[in-house]
Amino acid sequence: MSEGTDPIRVALVDDQQLVRAGFRMVIDSQPDMNVVVEASDGEQALRELARVPVDVVLMDVQMPNMDGIEATRRLAALESSPKVVVLTTFDNDEYVVGAISAGASGFLLKDAQPEELLGALRTVFRGDAVIAARSTRRLLQHVGPMLTGSTTVERPQLPADMTPREAEVLEAMAHGLSNSEIATKFFVSEATVKTHVGRVLSKTGSRDRVQAVVFAYQTGLVQPEDLLGG
Repeated sequence: MSEGTDPIRVALVDDQQLVRAGFRMVIDSQPDMNVVVEASDGEQALRELARVPVDVVLMDVQMPNMDGIEATRRLAALESSPKVVVLTTFDNDEYVVGAISAGASGFLLKDAQPEELLGALRTVFRGDAVIAARSTRRLLQHVGPMLTGSTTVERPQLPADMTPREAEVLEAMAHGLSNSEIATKFFVSEATVKTHVGRVLSKTGSRDRVQAVVFAYQTGLVQPEDLLGG
């Protein structure tokens, strides 16, 4: 962490104290982040986060009183909401789809290695890649069909004012590429990619990159099978 840069403020929301203790030990061992809030359910999390500002919330899904999906939905509705990384085991696709719809900004497997946990918190805080490509592929292999085929609502179309390059950038985002990886792929500067990503988010009405990826699947720009074997 460079001098003068505040550490990333993290909230841990999980009903298992040992799980929180393990995550805290890993996170607090880093010079660029620290845990400032702990909560055992969604209701307690909302109360604590109303008084203590945080940057990223590590949110379990299945908890008593208020689950992580409802808590994420309420946080996302706030004017200056923190980023939420949802903890999942991928054993229930409906939870993952619900978390996406609620406004989660990232996903992390509960059995993730410490470096994966720390990487996820940093990338979500930075607003660059939402989740690693491997996790993106696994996530969308599970929930992609539910996003594209489980609704009778008319499939959305790509915006008429979206340029071919912006569509390419959206497709790359859906494959889990970071801004720097997209820049390399298209032989442009990272600043140019950031401009494209901003326009993609604006034109698709997406709150963040996760929402843009969902949109890419709903339009059919990307299919779940595109990621198989990747």
